[in-house]
Amino acid sequence: MAVTIIHKAFSELSLTELYDLMALRQEVFIVEQNCPYQDADGKDPASHHVMARNASDALVAYARIVKPGISYDDYSSIGRVVSSPTARRTGAGKQLMEYAIKQTRHLFPDHHIKISAQTYIIEFYKNLGFEAIGNEYLEDDIPHIAMILDTSS
Repeated sequence: MAVTIIHKAFSELSLTELYDLMALRQEVFIVEQNCPYQDADGKDPASHHVMARNASDALVAYARIVKPGISYDDYSSIGRVVSSPTARRTGAGKQLMEYAIKQTRHLFPDHHIKISAQTYIIEFYKNLGFEAIGNEYLEDDIPHIAMILDTSS
């Protein structure tokens, strides 16, 4: 799937972009995964937002880049990684993550990247260079594992 990927600081988002990313996150994380939780967690204003849009300008994948000290003291982070059901297995999610990793390295070159990955997609993140650390844990009743990407290489 051909996508156009951009990232913006929170203050640069248009109302439409903010609406689209919140709608996609709710569609997947709350409705599809049947997981009621507080998605608006206060981290968005301090984050960069990576958006992948298809040829029709629909938001098909999203992630947020979180600076060190917000999610993890000594790591930058990529979170709220989500693909629309219509874009799964098209390569859009991989393109989005490769872009997000590149931007995270650019924004925070002195910090490795740490994520909290849903365990069913560990292989996806391993293929991007992340390594699992620690034990599996429940986050909002969904199995997760911490993963680190060493950015020194």
